[in-house]
Amino acid sequence: MEKALWYLLAGTRGGRNRARIIRLLDERPRNANQLHEELGIDYNSVRHHLDMLEDHDVIESGDQEYGRLYFLTDRFDRHREQFEEITEHV
Repeated sequence: MEKALWYLLAGTRGGRNRARIIRLLDERPRNANQLHEELGIDYNSVRHHLDMLEDHDVIESGDQEYGRLYFLTDRFDRHREQFEEITEHV
């Protein structure tokens, strides 16, 4: 997970926005549209970041199709310290 977090947050252009998404999801679950509105970034960009985070097991989504909520995974919670350390360097 630590390598995935370095890649997602520091190794690619969208790392800062992915970190912002993680912080918002840490507060409470949200759907893509809510993230789009709160972050002020393009909806398709939000979807791209969510897909990347989900592919690397940082977040998971609920079962519903419309208004799907996203949550941080238990695996991410076990690596929260690495997330905080990485975001200090980004």
